[in-house]
Amino acid sequence: MKIIKGSSGQHPLVQNQTVTEGRTAIMTCRVEYNDQTSLQWSNPTQQTLFFGNKKALRDNRIELVRASWSELTISISEITLADEGMYTCSLFTMPVKTAKAYLTVLGVPEKPEIDGLTKPALEGDEITLTCMTHGSKPAANLRWFRNEKEIKGAKEVNASGKTFTVTSSLQLLVDRDDDGAAYTCKVDHVSLLQTPQQTTEVLEVHYAPRALITQSLTFPQEGQYLKLECVSKGNPSPDPVLWTKDGGELPDLERMIVQGRELTFSALNKTDNGTYRCVASNHLGTSSAEYILYVYDPNAMGQRGPDHALIGGVVAVVVFVTLCLIIFLGRYLARHKGTYLTNEAKGADDAPDADTAIINAEGNTHAEGKKEYFI
Repeated sequence: MKIIKGSSGQHPLVQNQTVTEGRTAIMTCRVEYNDQTSLQWSNPTQQTLFFGNKKALRDNRIELVRASWSELTISISEITLADEGMYTCSLFTMPVKTAKAYLTVLGVPEKPEIDGLTKPALEGDEITLTCMTHGSKPAANLRWFRNEKEIKGAKEVNASGKTFTVTSSLQLLVDRDDDGAAYTCKVDHVSLLQTPQQTTEVLEVHYAPRALITQSLTFPQEGQYLKLECVSKGNPSPDPVLWTKDGGELPDLERMIVQGRELTFSALNKTDNGTYRCVASNHLGTSSAEYILYVYDPNAMGQRGPDHALIGGVVAVVVFVTLCLIIFLGRYLARHKGTYLTNEAKGADDAPDADTAIINAEGNTHAEGKKEYFI
């Protein structure tokens, strides 16, 4: 803190103070050298608080802490914003010497409130969440979090007397991923270092279901147990779901058991082949999914199974294409090599030596290029 002195020689020493609203301020005035001259504290309105060890103002919040020829310390409890201002310590010499200390009072922001939350919201809605806090001094800062991840809002500050009202808005385009998301508004302020203020609201979103069928077997065979599950997520939950086969009711309810969202076959046979559909509905919409069931004959599949047969077929095709490419490239290179040898041999039949044969071959090449044909 800054130490404030009076004039040279005998002079009082004071310090500026910063106190949070509702707490206690300690105001101390000291003198380096004093010839038994009285000290006095007065408030911003120049009312005397203490003259030496004598209380001058009837205020139960103000008490004497220590009084001597070299020091006068007082306390002011339950500080309010009205207590802020310039306090004066006077040393009654001739002339009177003074030192001034400024008392800053921090206004504590109130717990934030979140407005604009619709319960429940519908998927596709555009909503605006507004967080507001009153009473901060200086102005507080508001921060938004979605499931503990910070997101940016639009801030607005308005003065209200000595304090500030701070507002932050958050615009959302609601989708199903927001269902159950926690939106938190947190207040940051110098007076809240130990006890941060925050408010959390959980967003509830209603949306139409989406259906998907999962199966317990990739290649179901006769006699095996099969479970189909209709995975349908919606809010409200689309229970129960409806199962059909080939557009009609399930034909064999003794072997085909529906329990919740599951359709199970105790022992598959060829008559189970067909298209199975599950339908999930709530008040916002309907969704369906299909699964084509083909029951394999375990004897016809053999030891390798359909997955191995598929892999073997793919490998055979790749090998065949590779061999075709090798044969094609071999023929292409052989034809071009033969053409070169033929051109080189032209004109060599009647040449007396090798040099003349080469020259005749080159001449023949140019001659071939200059031939003209008339029809």
